[in-house]
Amino acid sequence: MSQTGSYSRPQTGEMLSPDIQNPTQRQPSKRRWFLLIITTFILATILYWQINIHNSQTPNPSSPSPATTTEMMNQGIMAMQSHNYPLAITAFSQQMAQQTHIASAYSNRCLAYLQIQAYENAIADCNQAINLNPNNTEAYLNRGISYYQIGNYEQALNNTQQVIIRHPGDFRAYYNRGLANTALGNYPQAIHDYHIALISFTCHPSHHPSLLADIYNDLGLAYFQLHNLNSAIDQFNLAIRTYPIHEFAHFNRGCSCGKQGNYRDAIRDFSQVVRINPSNTNAYVNRGMAYHYLGYESAAIADLKTAIQQFSTQNNQIAYQKTLNLLKFVQTQIHSFSQIG
Repeated sequence: MSQTGSYSRPQTGEMLSPDIQNPTQRQPSKRRWFLLIITTFILATILYWQINIHNSQTPNPSSPSPATTTEMMNQGIMAMQSHNYPLAITAFSQQMAQQTHIASAYSNRCLAYLQIQAYENAIADCNQAINLNPNNTEAYLNRGISYYQIGNYEQALNNTQQVIIRHPGDFRAYYNRGLANTALGNYPQAIHDYHIALISFTCHPSHHPSLLADIYNDLGLAYFQLHNLNSAIDQFNLAIRTYPIHEFAHFNRGCSCGKQGNYRDAIRDFSQVVRINPSNTNAYVNRGMAYHYLGYESAAIADLKTAIQQFSTQNNQIAYQKTLNLLKFVQTQIHSFSQIG
């Protein structure tokens, strides 16, 4: 995505014992940490600066041609739209070299660095943007995201707080603060933040329903961490009702149902996950164990073998070995039961 304004975290389920895996905060690696936030956020940010630039330009014989500066800026915008972030970085750097509207160039280049996961560079550019314009809320948001991605959750909190001070109605800041609080284990505070984010979100009806579902999903995860499974399931239900193909809400509801011993509903959810994304290997593992607990051993073995094959293809040796151990555990139990019978 093009993103400004939210951390990202899709589920992955940690390989545990022969049991239903816990939901965790979403994405397994830095391969794609960005949330599925809509592209309009980024474009709104950049176009906001574009409007300000056009409105504030005044002829100055000692300055470069306004058309030159605008050309560089527009090139950067078009590169961001096409996800060509290195080109965007070059364009915004050239805009800086013109010594015109440097604050916007730093802010936008920060966002481009964020997209290629160059978090230290993003932080440095956001620092410059904020020094030049201390009320640049987008720079605080993006600096907070960068700190979050490098594991500095306290600084992530500080930056979202700066946004809230300047723009208390921005649901992204509350959502981000909730995510940072979740990362710090401050689950009651995270729940409070997610609820405020949901209230503020209603003022932005144009946003894609998947974003609203993300907030419900993360709220459910916070309840899950507090072992409040009923409230967690309620939130996952809302996420799914809002966006029926929300892969992670189905996965997390399946985990919650499994924790309650409701393996049939867990199977229903994990089956939906693999329909949405056949590459979600953890769903096969969890569905396999749910089948096992219900005594459907052929189905259990088939799912675990599928997971083993996928982990092997992914070259995920740790998960491969743990799932292989689960398969052996299931096969041993089947053998033991057959001997008893």
